[in-house]
Parts: sequence; C-alpha cells; structure tokens
Amino acid sequence: MTTAMTKNLKSLTLALGLTVIVTPALPAQTPGGTVQSHVAAARAAGAKEHPGLFDRICSADALRPPPAPAAAPGARPAPPPPSAWHVEPAKVFDNLYYVGEKEFSAWAVVTSEGIIVIDTIFDYSVEDEVAGGLRKLGLDPKNIKYAVVSHGHYDHSGGARFLQERFDARVLMSAADWDMLDRNTRDPAKPKRDMVITDGMKLTLGDTTLTFYLTPGHTAGTVSTLIPVKDGGRPHLAAAWGGTAFNFARSADAFKIYNSSAERFRGIVTQAGADVILSNHTVFDGTKEKIPALARRRPGAPHPYVIGTKSVQNYLTVASECSTAAMLSLDAR
Repeated sequence: MTTAMTKNLKSLTLALGLTVIVTPALPAQTPGGTVQSHVAAARAAGAKEHPGLFDRICSADALRPPPAPAAAPGARPAPPPPSAWHVEPAKVFDNLYYVGEKEFSAWAVVTSEGIIVIDTIFDYSVEDEVAGGLRKLGLDPKNIKYAVVSHGHYDHSGGARFLQERFDARVLMSAADWDMLDRNTRDPAKPKRDMVITDGMKLTLGDTTLTFYLTPGHTAGTVSTLIPVKDGGRPHLAAAWGGTAFNFARSADAFKIYNSSAERFRGIVTQAGADVILSNHTVFDGTKEKIPALARRRPGAPHPYVIGTKSVQNYLTVASECSTAAMLSLDAR
C-alpha cells in the first residue's frame, strides 16, 4: 500500500470514526505437491472427458517451455486455401449456431432482436464462414448486432473489423486486450476500438443475456462467457472458457494468474449450474466430434454438448491443475 493510500485511509477513518487495521498484502504462495501429482489430479478429473484439453496443456511437451523464436516475426504469410479451413455451419442448440472453421471456432447466438457473434476467426475466413454460414442456416448476417472477442489474438479477433464495417456490429473486448491490439503492428485487420468488457458485465439483446467475466491468463484480458441456450425449448447454460493454451511468457506469476482465473471461473460455473462447455478451438471442447454426433442424433437422444455440471467443472479443474503443474515445472528445471 502506498503512503498516499495510507494517508487517505487514515483521513477516512478519522472522519467516519472507524477502526481499521491495515495489513500489507502477502505474496502469493507456491502451491504444494509436485508436477506429477498435479498432472495426476488433472488426469483423474478430466483426461477421459476432455482429452483435447488435457493433451494440449498437460502432456510432457506442453509442460516444457517453447523454444525461443529464431527471429522477430515479420508480416503474416499469405492466407491458406479454403480447403485447409472451411467447414459447413451447423445448428447446435435452438439459439446457438457454429459458424467457425475446422480448428478455430465462432459461435452465433440468435436472439429475438438480432445476433451476437462470439469470436470472429480470421479476416480471410470471416466472410465465408460467419456471414456465408449464417445465410446457409437461413439467418441474415445483417442482423449481427454485436461481435464479442474472447481475447485479442488474430485467430479470434481477425474478422472483427469485417463485421464492424460490413454490418455495423458493435465489437466488445476487454480493455487490456484492446490495448494489446493497439500495440500489435503485425495484423493490420484490426477493428476500431469500441465497447469495453468489464468483469461481471451483462449484455442483453432481446430475450437473451450473456454474462462476461475477466479471466486473465492466456492474455492479460481474456474474457469467459456464460451463454443461456435451449435444446427443444429446454434451457441449458453454456460456459465459454476464453483462452486455453500456455502460449505466453512463462513465469510463476503468469501461471498463478492463469490458475487463479481457472479456479475462479470454476466457482462461477458451479454456482451458475453450467452444463455445457464451449471453446474457441474445436479440439478443446470436442466440437470436431460433437457436431457430427449432432447430425446423427435421434429424437430424444442426449445432446452431445450437454455434458453435465460436474463435467464442466472438471474441465476447469484440468485447466487449474495443468497450470499448477506447469508452474511447478519451472522450478523442476
């Protein structure tokens, strides 16, 4: 606590006649256990339920630091051909549609007053997958009112400017990740700075309200979202974890931030009763398997994305335990 803050607190205490005990903030403690024990806890919690997540952030390779880049990155390479990324759109719930790529997800929440797009994939694929995908599903992309960007990496923010300019969509991102985009000189396809997401903020459009939470870790301003969905009129609650991989500068503090966000969001989804998990990468939430399973689903059969509240909690437990293992692995080297 700074001297100025202490003086202000003392002044307030005298004015109000309060008794206040000021204690210094304690440093975060290194967790107990070992790398192996936390990997084992993650495996027990969700390796079978969420293999894509576990393999990506808890494998031996994931726990090793990435090699240093040979040189500073230059301009981005030319876009890959559509055959490398295109997939057909799909209806997932009564009010939720998949309009992403093979590897990178974009979701369209359809409300009584318009459409909210969650993550905007790349500038080279957004017109085909998001705008074109909505048309194929019988929906009008002109009804896109908002584009929510979970974090400011190119694979999720790259298409936002197209939606902003073509359909006049409002773009939402956390302040920290708007700042990150401002500093990014590699990706010219950036939206104009627009709406800022704050922790606990709600976005209501027509009959649907989304709730946002700041879950820093993957980036400084990663946002995770609760999305009400329906299956045949039956309500469910989807939790979209906003950023997953450990592709940041690895330090104990960075992993503590990630871990804290995972544990906090697990508590949020537990209290809210979320029974669906969504990701912005198809490998993490099983979208590659679940959408084909939806196409084969018979009337009355279980919905592939409705995995239950415990399984959603287990997903965040994997994220928490693997990030702890990764933090401890720093000391093991």
